[in-house]
This record gives sequence, structure tokens and C-alpha cells, in this order.
Amino acid sequence: MNTRITEMLGIKYPIICGGMLWLCKPELCAAISNAGGLGNLTAGNYDTGEEFREAVRRTKELTDKPFGVNISLLPSFRITQETYDDYFRICCEEKVAAIEVSGMFATKYLGMVKEAGVKIFHKVGAVRHAVKVEQLGYDGVFAAGFEEGGHPLSDDVTTMVLVPRIVESVKIPVVATGGIADGRGLAAALCLGAEGVMMASRFINTKECQVHPAIKEELIKRQEYETTLIGKSFNLQGRALKNSLTAQVLELEAQGKSIEEVFPLITGQRVKQAWQNGDVDSAAFMVGQSIGLIKDIPTCEELITTMVRDAEKILQKQISRFKQ
Repeated sequence: MNTRITEMLGIKYPIICGGMLWLCKPELCAAISNAGGLGNLTAGNYDTGEEFREAVRRTKELTDKPFGVNISLLPSFRITQETYDDYFRICCEEKVAAIEVSGMFATKYLGMVKEAGVKIFHKVGAVRHAVKVEQLGYDGVFAAGFEEGGHPLSDDVTTMVLVPRIVESVKIPVVATGGIADGRGLAAALCLGAEGVMMASRFINTKECQVHPAIKEELIKRQEYETTLIGKSFNLQGRALKNSLTAQVLELEAQGKSIEEVFPLITGQRVKQAWQNGDVDSAAFMVGQSIGLIKDIPTCEELITTMVRDAEKILQKQISRFKQ
């Protein structure tokens, strides 16, 4: 496939892995890149710059293909400003292909990133933010619809509407994310004007993702309506899997509890443990509505190859409808 994203990043297919705390590590990142997509190494997995650099170099040992790094500038109780500085500096020194930023704009680092020749994208949920990203000089934008896992913008605009709105509002390449998990989503995103897609939840259910088998089996069982929005009462909206833990969080929010009171239930360390022990009710798993489309546990290569093949068939079929 050939889009502005494949050309910009030097990848075979315009399929990008989004950031996932505790999950996007060198093995998964390299597997996605080796399959022709753009793998993701999530910087927040690492408490220090030294640990992060080791992970970048480990990824380079596993793949000679381009890969990206997610740096979340959302509020954190764990990561210091100095560590954020290290993340960006090391990305530049190690010449990663791209940086995906979420949260606050990375204004402080744009000059350094540009000078290093690293491409930088920002994930947004609104046209106004996409326009600002272009004005700041980012290389591209990830248009994140309301369906996504993690922290969708509280504007609550779906991918189907958000992507074409952003495409018509900026000149830089747009990548669609939120609710995409197969070739149908890839085909649809291209028709909406996107230059590629970004997925996160779908990559959890791959053989290379280091998650307890019970979690992967649970995601196969779950349907698209089995996520919920937590954190709205303290302006940190997050989409997570419905379970007893998120029900408890919502009850505390209904009682007017503060983020400090709720935080012990939604801490990243709790999620980190649950990914590994397989307890599906003990943590807030940030997954999107695309879980309703997850039916199996392929390798990353099988997933990406199937997506591209199916998207091509779908688009060819639809084109044939216009032939006289």
C-alpha cells in the first residue's frame, strides 16, 4: 500500500500501533514493525531515561524496520519532568522513526525533534486541536474518535465524523484511530480521507503481546457495548472494560469522591499486575469499543496481512458497484 504515511515513515502498510502502558514493549513493537506496520514502544513503561534507552536498543536488536514511541503528556503521579525530557532527548539521539504524543502539546520539544529528523504526531479528538497541531509544526495528526480506549476527548465525537472533519481542516496527514480492528475499519478510514489507521486494543489479542491468556480470552467474549467511561467527574475521562472494579469507581464518582480518593483503584500499578495475573475484575483495563470485533489471537503478521488483504477486497468490491 502507498499513502503519505507509508512514504513518510518508510513502512509497508499504513497500520500503526498506539501507545499502551505496560504492553507496548520491545517484543510486541518489533513484531508489528517486522510485519510491515509501525510498532510502538511506550515510553511510560520505563521509570528512567536509562531504562528507556535500553528498551529502544533492545527493539533495534529485534527489528531493522522503523518503529515509533508513545510519550503521554497526561498528568502522571510517577513520571517526573526530567524523565519526560529524557524520553524526547533519547528518541532524538536514537533516531526513532516517529513519536506519538498524547495530552499536552509537546511545544518544548518540537525544535529538537525536527532537528533530529524524527517525525512527530499528536493524538487529538477535535478539529480545533488538529488545527493547532498543524500550526505548531507537527508532521501529522492521529484523529481519535470517541470509541477509543484510554482517554477520549470529552467532546464525544465518533471516528466516522471526526476523521473527515479533521481531514478537511488540515493539510498534514491524518491517521484514524478509535473503533478500528480489521480490514473493514482500514478500508473505511481510507474512504474517509485518512492516510492510515492506528490500533491499540486489537494488538492486545496477538500472540506477541505479553498478557495473561485469561485476559485475551475475556476480550474475545466481550461485546462492543461492554466498555464504560470512568473519571468524568474529575475531568479525566477514560474508556475501560466493564467489570466490578469500574462499577466501584463509578459508584464512588456518583458519591462525589475526589480523584485522590478514587486513584488507588485506577492506579497503573494495579493494571500492570492484572495484565499478568489474569484477574479480569481487579483493574481498569483501558480498551475501546473495538473489542466487539476481536474474535481470535493471531500473530501480528497474520493480523496485519489479513487486514490489508480484506481492505483491498472490500474496496475493489465497492468500486465494482459503480461500473456500468
